[in-house]
Amino acid sequence: MSDYICIVLYMISCVLFIMGIKKLGKADTARKGNLYSSVGMLIAVIAVLISQDVIEGGFVSYLLIILAIAGGSVVGFIWAKKVEMTGMPQLVALFNGFGGLSSMLVAISQYTAGVTEDAFTALTLGLTILIGAVAFTGSLIAWGKLAGLKMFKKNISIPGKNFINAGILVIAAMGILFLCISPDGGLGLAGVIITTIASLVLGVTLVITIGGGDMPVIISFLNALSGLAAAFAGFPIGNTVLIVSGCLVGASGVILTLIMCKAMNKTFASLLFKTTKKKAASAAGEHKEPKSMSVEDAFLILEAAKSVVFIPGYGMAVAQAQHAVKELCDVLEENGCEVNFAIHPVAGRMPGHMNVLLAEANVPYEQLKTADEMNPQMPNTDIAIVIGANDVVNPAAINDESSPLYGMPIVNAYEARTVFVLKRGQGTGFSGIENPLFTMDNTVMIYGDAKQTVSQLVVEFEN
Repeated sequence: MSDYICIVLYMISCVLFIMGIKKLGKADTARKGNLYSSVGMLIAVIAVLISQDVIEGGFVSYLLIILAIAGGSVVGFIWAKKVEMTGMPQLVALFNGFGGLSSMLVAISQYTAGVTEDAFTALTLGLTILIGAVAFTGSLIAWGKLAGLKMFKKNISIPGKNFINAGILVIAAMGILFLCISPDGGLGLAGVIITTIASLVLGVTLVITIGGGDMPVIISFLNALSGLAAAFAGFPIGNTVLIVSGCLVGASGVILTLIMCKAMNKTFASLLFKTTKKKAASAAGEHKEPKSMSVEDAFLILEAAKSVVFIPGYGMAVAQAQHAVKELCDVLEENGCEVNFAIHPVAGRMPGHMNVLLAEANVPYEQLKTADEMNPQMPNTDIAIVIGANDVVNPAAINDESSPLYGMPIVNAYEARTVFVLKRGQGTGFSGIENPLFTMDNTVMIYGDAKQTVSQLVVEFEN
């Protein structure tokens, strides 16, 4: 009877996962999607606990599992609540890594439990170890780069990295072959050890040479790997819901990775296999200084505007200015101005970073537009306010073939009648590339902390 109950619960869980993924595709239903997926996972966990084939240790085993779930839930809740929005990309990277690590440990524990009765089971265990280990160490490197740790600040190059990575992958594959040839013998144990070590190293060498500006894409890719590892882990333990959920995460992660590569005008292969080169020096020529403006003068221009587009970037997250931006939106609308947001797919340090920030500040979903939606309207926009964004508004991506950004779709802020750029100083963005937008005739810089600048604009409107 319990087997039939588990099958029904697994089916319900799978349906909830599919519904959750579908609803996560739209901003206005994303919260429901997250809730559906969470309930689906809870049902899946209950189904596993009901299954008598999984737990044979009686009350003690159940107690340990309940304590583990409770402990993990408490740690996860406190950690997610305390982390600042600027640290959310790092947290997501670590979560991806822990997902890969858990799948790897499940595979190793299944091997030690002696479930490798045939070559197919051995193969799935080996692939779970390989993919899970790469996701784990790769995510740790991504976390270090996003966190700005000293050892990851500079671009790291490995001579002949593609040959080295290929060699490590071959060694890991040999370990899987040993496991398939002799699942229960000493050769199989050696295969597990070889695959584990080689895969952990591969995760490091694969990600460490990739620049920090490409980390949003890498996070998405590592998320796909963690899902794929979970799917493979479901085969040896006979868990259908784990296979389904892992495939959903893996497929959605791959699709998102390809979308983000397209948004950056890069192929995924070039991202992984090309060596990071030093940024080309700016072309020689007349050097123009950007024009700056006080908040009071900016208010006078903003007060007369009938259409304003905000273009957020990582600087808005650093300044935690999203709530102040929402207040400015409200006073602009009260003044008869149409307000929208143009959000580039790779703005910030993780997929959807800006959407999360603005949703937290209760910005209406209908105001959150993509670059493709807003670009046709940009020539008729009175003011474009760039908050902490750099590369995603860089016109060199359109008109400078020598620029590393050339060909990358951007938000066409330079087409607006007036552009306000809110920055702390004259430094370049995360990629280190100069932005000619800052010296254009229709652009003015408003230097200072973005949150304070926006708050001062709100005060000017209220006075």
